[in-house]
Amino acid sequence: MATYWLVVGSPENWQTAFQHGNIWGLKETQRHLWEALAENDMLVFYATKPVGGVIGYASVRTKFRQNQPLWPQELQERRVIWPLRFEFDVGYCLPPDKWTIEKLVSKDLWPRTGFQLLSGNIAERLVSLFKTPEYLIHPVKPHRAAEVTVPPETSLERGKEGAPSHDEVRDALVEIGKLQNFIAESEYQFEIGKLDVVWRRVERSVPTYVFEIQIGGNLYQALAKLKDAFDVWNSHVFLVSPQEDFSKAIELLSGTFHEIRGRLKFIDYLRVKELLARKKGYCELEKELGIV
Repeated sequence: MATYWLVVGSPENWQTAFQHGNIWGLKETQRHLWEALAENDMLVFYATKPVGGVIGYASVRTKFRQNQPLWPQELQERRVIWPLRFEFDVGYCLPPDKWTIEKLVSKDLWPRTGFQLLSGNIAERLVSLFKTPEYLIHPVKPHRAAEVTVPPETSLERGKEGAPSHDEVRDALVEIGKLQNFIAESEYQFEIGKLDVVWRRVERSVPTYVFEIQIGGNLYQALAKLKDAFDVWNSHVFLVSPQEDFSKAIELLSGTFHEIRGRLKFIDYLRVKELLARKKGYCELEKELGIV
């Protein structure tokens, strides 16, 4: 059953949230709410006066911590006020110039606090109103192109002799991140060393996705860096390595690194270039069809 949240903010803060990749944040005093928030939970946007109503809805993509100012008040005061942040995928949002005249108002809402649980019945009624013809005349530009499922193609896997190098896999992951509209970087410096590849949503955000490429190196060290990235930023963490190393990693996840056992994902390093080739194909097709 879906969990719904009412997210209350000023029109200025909502515009900042949308301009910086669909990001919202909570204060440390709201940590219990942030911890209760889960991926795919539903959000209902409420803009305070002079709007004074509901302007859209979304679903939660991922949570992360941040130590860089983002919103106007944070920038003005040169400090982070809302460090517990999350990204969301917009289902529908009124254009800003329509917020005041077309916002939804309900006597059942009590927007007195910035973040609160919302009754599923109330939330679903509000969301359904945005799906009526009156609102659907406003096109919604998705934050990113949806993923496409296609029939399997010929595998690009190669034998050991022609296997890609660490640098080739790293560069391919960076290119894939850029194709997905992330700020993708290699050799990302942080507290305990460098991460092979990270994907960030916006310049002032922490890494949303973190990849460590392990081809014949120190597996323990790679897992330590991934665990630290998860602990500090709540990032999605990936180990990119030969399949035969997965069992070794699983053993370590049963002991020293048990905290990330349910969060770490494995990627066969031989499949990365195949993924890049498919992504490029999707992008070329989208351009040809004029949908990007």
